[in-house]
Order: sequence, then C-alpha cells, then structure tokens
Amino acid sequence: MISSEKKSVVVKDLQAHKTDTGSPEVQVGILTERIKELTEHLKVNKKDFAARRGLLQMVGKRRRLLRYLASKNSKSYLDLIQKLGIRK
Repeated sequence: MISSEKKSVVVKDLQAHKTDTGSPEVQVGILTERIKELTEHLKVNKKDFAARRGLLQMVGKRRRLLRYLASKNSKSYLDLIQKLGIRK
C-alpha cells in the first residue's frame, strides 16, 4: 500500500491547480506508484496470486486513463508518460 506521504508528493507533482486531486494525470501518477510497489512485492512473493490479480487490474485502469487522456489532451499525455517513465 502506498504511504500517504508518497501519495501527497505524487499529487503535488502532478496536480493542475492547488485543489486538484482527481484529474487523470494525478490518478495515473498514484496508480504508477502503487504498481511499482506491488511489482516489488511480487518479485519476493511469487505465489501471491491475489496481489497479481490486483496488479493486472491497476495496469488496466491506468491504461484506460491514459487512453482517455491521449484522446482529450495529447500534449498532456506525452508530458505525463515522459515524466513517469511509462512506455506508450
């Protein structure tokens, strides 16, 4: 689980304005951090299939959010994937 300190750092880095906590950019950033943590967990615990299922769901949700962002604002999409280090 992502800590609240790490989550607030991600939100501050990606928010569009002071009270922005739910824009697609912020949601993708939070999901990316959760995916990174869960990937490390699964490297140690190879048989944790419930966590693997949750990871696949998060990756799918992030992919849908990125597809939405690319269709609405392609410049923001390109900036975001460069900032987070996500492949297209």
